[in-house]
Amino acid sequence: MSFNHHDLPVQERSIVLVGLMGAGKTAIGKRLAAQLGLPFYDADHEIERAAGMSIAEIFQTHGEAHFRAGEKRVIERLLSGERIVLAPGGGAFMDPETRALVRERAISIWLRCPLPVLHSRVMGRTHRPLLNAGDPAEILARLSELRSPTYALADIIIDGSEVPPQVTTDNVIAAINAYTPPRRVHVQLSERSYDVLIGPDLIKRAGAHIAPVLPQPRCVIITDSNVAALHLPTLQAALTEVGIKHATLTVAPGEESKSFETWQRLVTSLLEQKVDRHTTIIALGGGVVGDLAGFTAAATLRGLPFIQIPTTLLSQVDSSVGGKTGINTPQGKNLAGAFHQPLLVLADTGALKTLPVRELRAGYAEIVKAGMIADAPFYEWCEANAEGIVGGDDALLSQAIEHAVRFKARVVGDDERETKPNNGRALLNLGHTFAHALEAECHFDGTLLHGEAVATGLVLATDLSARMGLCPQEDTGRVAAHIARAGLNPRIAGLNAEALLAHMKQDKKMREGKLTFILMRGIGQAFTSNQVEEDAVRNTLLANGAA
Repeated sequence: MSFNHHDLPVQERSIVLVGLMGAGKTAIGKRLAAQLGLPFYDADHEIERAAGMSIAEIFQTHGEAHFRAGEKRVIERLLSGERIVLAPGGGAFMDPETRALVRERAISIWLRCPLPVLHSRVMGRTHRPLLNAGDPAEILARLSELRSPTYALADIIIDGSEVPPQVTTDNVIAAINAYTPPRRVHVQLSERSYDVLIGPDLIKRAGAHIAPVLPQPRCVIITDSNVAALHLPTLQAALTEVGIKHATLTVAPGEESKSFETWQRLVTSLLEQKVDRHTTIIALGGGVVGDLAGFTAAATLRGLPFIQIPTTLLSQVDSSVGGKTGINTPQGKNLAGAFHQPLLVLADTGALKTLPVRELRAGYAEIVKAGMIADAPFYEWCEANAEGIVGGDDALLSQAIEHAVRFKARVVGDDERETKPNNGRALLNLGHTFAHALEAECHFDGTLLHGEAVATGLVLATDLSARMGLCPQEDTGRVAAHIARAGLNPRIAGLNAEALLAHMKQDKKMREGKLTFILMRGIGQAFTSNQVEEDAVRNTLLANGAA
């Protein structure tokens, strides 16, 4: 009988204990299995039984390669049935195919022990072939240096010592019960795809999540000074833990860094570091860092691999997903850039706890936008939960982020490069023609956050749609009240209407000299139109606070 393990909750998956010889995999595994009421298997014993000879004899007669091939077959067989506790040999987890199998079918736990403890436990064990080639202490030290970065890819790490085995067993059970795997949203594109992981502590375990997708274990982190103070040491430690070499480039915080000058400095710095086309860029920060680092990755050596670790709500639900990268020009926002898809996105919800409430509110605008475009029930859910989401409720935030990311993933998967003019990816620009004009008139100086501009833009887009007779008049008041209840400003703060119109005429969404807007026939019914009269736009601006 076989099971679809990949979809099982953590508490229903098999448990695989990994670590060096002497870590206690068998002793802990037997206790763990007894307490959980599960069968226990020692992979080495199963291999010996199948081969009819000891591990040492297999090594001596057939060699290590033959042993590893048999080991892989045994582990695959054991993990193909009911839930078990499995203790494989210390080298099993080093095989990429075996690790992938364990990742799919089980939860892996590294029993990490200090070398002196390991040495004391394996003294005199002559049945260990790898220990018979020299001084056991030196061999263990060498194996630890070699294998620890790979063991660190396990789902859970338990630090052991000379405490009684039962204490370690209890720690393992507590860790399993507390462990929540990240939510996973798959972004499927025509040529390739990637995952967005959503959950707490993703920066702390970033190395384990990143290592499987890297072309080589070398990265350059691009971040800003504010984010660096909060999260950079944690990310650096996570990369070091799994053996990923890394350097860091830091920029000033704020929209002003999305400039040709900063971009050129980053490209130059990367070339001075002699990066090659397999060096991965990691963007650690909000939307500014993600856009800037992504464009830097896209342009350097005609394209470097790229990973997004967004640290603001806005970037987690919007800019980090979909591959749009860019910088600002004097003529407008994001007018120089490229489509450059990431290898992976890690949306660490724990990072949101470091944000001021203003940043949470700004990100909320992009969440609401998903419902307004094509999901009226989700919009209604947002209306009912706005205060909780911007207030930082963990459960509501995670649910909102996942829904918004799934929505964007579907849209991007259907129209990666925004080539469908009417109802493809362009719909994600709902409110953005207004928002970019508002930001440009504020000179991108930080007085108006992007999400705050989008929030006002959503109200303006609804108002314009209502003025054109496309959606009910009451929708404007409904959206404005929703935006205000989330702590955002539904009105323009006295900016000049003609200046805003001038910025809109510089917008990259202009077609044949005509203003292009995303409009609505009602909540959840957005569409693209370039049949919008300038006077209608002007009247909307003036009616909503423009001078």
